[in-house]
Amino acid sequence: MEIERRWLVDRWPDAAPAAVLHMDQGYFTTNPAIRIRREAPDGGEPAYVLCFKGGAGLVREEIEIPLDLDRYRRLLAMLGKPMIQKEQRRYPLPGGLTLEVNQVDPQLDTDFFYAEVEFSTEDAAIAWTPPAELAAYLSHEVTGQPGESMAAYWARTR
Repeated sequence: MEIERRWLVDRWPDAAPAAVLHMDQGYFTTNPAIRIRREAPDGGEPAYVLCFKGGAGLVREEIEIPLDLDRYRRLLAMLGKPMIQKEQRRYPLPGGLTLEVNQVDPQLDTDFFYAEVEFSTEDAAIAWTPPAELAAYLSHEVTGQPGESMAAYWARTR
């Protein structure tokens, strides 16, 4: 289960990130979303994941299955479209939460930034208010809005 709020933003936050990851992801279907992803922390080994996502909005079913490199490559060969490129920077928030800010396809004219915060419960997600220093930055919430998922971006651009 994934419980997550999402915002469109126009840049990286002013603070230094606690972690930086580089990702490539591609979709076999968008409803339900079935995707593969390669993600690698700066200076670290990549991980490969097959992910299934169902539903829309604040709470969605999510199942992630680790892949070895051979299976990832075999699945990648089936995509037939270029992968989405993402850089994700992670910033610690009060209460043990993490702000994940992503720049998507920076080399394309369709590039954009979005931010997410994952929660352990739906009530916590609904009750959460961004810290004062991030209130303006996180002012354009798009949680659950049609067309604002990565799967929808894939469908529009690939």
